[in-house]
Amino acid sequence: METSETGGRRSPAAEDREKYDGRSGFDRFVEATYLQVSRAPFFGICVLIVVAWLASFPLFPDAKSWQVAIHTVASVLSLLLLVLLENAGRRSEEAAQEKLNVIAEALSDLMESRARQDPELTESVRRLRDAVGLEERH
Repeated sequence: METSETGGRRSPAAEDREKYDGRSGFDRFVEATYLQVSRAPFFGICVLIVVAWLASFPLFPDAKSWQVAIHTVASVLSLLLLVLLENAGRRSEEAAQEKLNVIAEALSDLMESRARQDPELTESVRRLRDAVGLEERH
């Protein structure tokens, strides 16, 4: 069993999910990029790019073309990172929502089974199912 980034051991279920998650190559690329961009070495690379740009001033014929060079690089990188990070964020939100839906469904089922002994829970079950939209998904 592998260890997770936090140093804990990963469950077999987590390993299976990772192997057989059905994600496309693009989704795996986004996830790998997201993990790298969110770490300190990426920030260091960005700082090195800025330092190299500052040091390159004598190589350009005028200050305007020197500024255009960094603006072009920064704009392209920003656009690509924005798209990748938005994709990662959307998938993260969808995964969290699915987990909440499963928890709400399990709670609703538990409450429904308990409502047989306690009829006051029947209304709570109906409100929970309405709030989460469980009836519409099934």
